[in-house]
Amino acid sequence: MAEKNKTGRSGLRVFSGGQDPTARIGSVSVVVAPEHKPPFPVQARVLEEDTFLVMSARPTVCEPEEDPIRLMTRLIETRPEVPGSVRISGRRPYRILAIVHDVNQDPTWRESWVSEALEGALRASEEWGIEALSLEMLGCVHGRLDPLRFITLLIRTIRRIDPGRIQRIWLVSPRGVREADVARRLRAAP
Repeated sequence: MAEKNKTGRSGLRVFSGGQDPTARIGSVSVVVAPEHKPPFPVQARVLEEDTFLVMSARPTVCEPEEDPIRLMTRLIETRPEVPGSVRISGRRPYRILAIVHDVNQDPTWRESWVSEALEGALRASEEWGIEALSLEMLGCVHGRLDPLRFITLLIRTIRRIDPGRIQRIWLVSPRGVREADVARRLRAAP
């Protein structure tokens, strides 16, 4: 029987789920958690993005501050980002935009783009001295990449680049994906 403390409650605590959402890949601790439950503060966020940087744009509508003709000219002259590349913006937490979609293609994503952008995002994090980052499951948020396939790509990429500065990755699980299943797959990697 559990002993009661001064408040009259037992010293036992119940944790929801009972599954550890943490896995270790080399020197990196990976914690699986949904967007609304950050497990730790991050210095950068890796976000799934398209070649015209529309997917991560804020959904607010505002009046243009410049002449409409100039605005249209700038839009026409805009050059798309290269699929598989990354672009860093903002201040801490930095936004590392992983370009994995080209809306002019069908399907809009390719596994090779996801793999290249994932490696680029982790290498950029190393170069920028990032120790803790959140990482969307690229290709799984707006695309149809199997989350378990993404896990394979993530494990392979972390092992290939062998990060020295990155210590923690918050792997943001998309809707409909059980964190316990993803963590179990991460831990089962050979």
